[in-house]
Amino acid sequence: MSLIDSEDNLIIQDSSFDEQFPLAPIDDYLIHQTTDPIRVMWSSDPRVYERYWAIAHDDIGELLLVTGGSFYPNLDTAEAFVILNLQGTHISIRSFRRLGADRMNMKVGPIRPKIVKGLRHWHYILEENEWGISYEFDWYDERRQIHHDSKTPIEFTKPRGRQGDTTAGFEGFGTVEGWVKVDGRKIELNRKDCRGTRDRHWGVGRGVGGPQFHIGRKLRPGWIGGNWIAFKNFAIWGNIVLYNFGDSRPGMGRVIEANRRLRFEDDTKIFVEGEIDYQLDDGTSKTVSFRRLGYQTAFMRCGLYGGTPDKNIYQGQYVGDSVTEGDKYDVTDPLVRRTLSGLNEHHCEIRCEEEVTTGILQPVEPDAYEACLANKPGWSFLD
Repeated sequence: MSLIDSEDNLIIQDSSFDEQFPLAPIDDYLIHQTTDPIRVMWSSDPRVYERYWAIAHDDIGELLLVTGGSFYPNLDTAEAFVILNLQGTHISIRSFRRLGADRMNMKVGPIRPKIVKGLRHWHYILEENEWGISYEFDWYDERRQIHHDSKTPIEFTKPRGRQGDTTAGFEGFGTVEGWVKVDGRKIELNRKDCRGTRDRHWGVGRGVGGPQFHIGRKLRPGWIGGNWIAFKNFAIWGNIVLYNFGDSRPGMGRVIEANRRLRFEDDTKIFVEGEIDYQLDDGTSKTVSFRRLGYQTAFMRCGLYGGTPDKNIYQGQYVGDSVTEGDKYDVTDPLVRRTLSGLNEHHCEIRCEEEVTTGILQPVEPDAYEACLANKPGWSFLD
């Protein structure tokens, strides 16, 4: 039998279902789309994944928090991470386990997310641990999520003959309420001045499993130009435009073109400030300015994106049946920033016309710097 806590959360994986493989508890729900059990994926590609990700931040540039987790059913692995940056102190926790039969169990080590109401409300818990950070907060969605995918042509690459990476899912913006504790200091979060963005993606994952599943390909931690900004009447997530719940505009919009003017640190080539001109599919254009707040960056290599800085662990790699590890860095030190740099999520003050807010810019460094240096279309240095 599984152990259940007072909130009816499964806290220890139940191995009694192993003898019924590939059946799992979720198969008892009336949710099937094919004749296969839910545990059986649509593709035998080992890079198939399911992932959640969320980032929350205050409006003053003191606290930045990122958490996410992934299941890899064909690799039988599960992982989750937390990255917290409090005024330049960058703390990370990573947990790993076997996925097992029960994909309803989202707990990995001390990281315990819970879906309270799909597309509207999540509850996040990080239990006490040796790295001195913990939290409990609620996430409330405030923008309309729209399903979409990013299909690529069929690529028969040697030697494995797999379909190219393709991802589907949805994205959103919201507000946060609860608390974070760092070395005994408790920081209250409220929906008035703590906000963020999240996504839910699934498909065939870029970089999943590490180099062994990507022979002959350069593993990249992400894509150039990620940006997550929410204004009163519209929000930009990458190349899509999201609207408030109940907005009369249907579906979602698109960013047709983006022209970036960016400034970087001289020694590390890490982003400092910039402007982006967005051309939207409704015929309007927006100029948005970004200014990084202090050293409030989440260095996503510490969250397994592009290989961890110390052990070069990639998403989906088997680490152990029940392993939790972590690290702590002072990212006010430029040598540390340069060591951690790769896929970086910068907490920024953001301005558009008369509106001022905070959000995230995610260039891939040093690629963004090099694109500006080469004066590639849509890329230049800020004067």
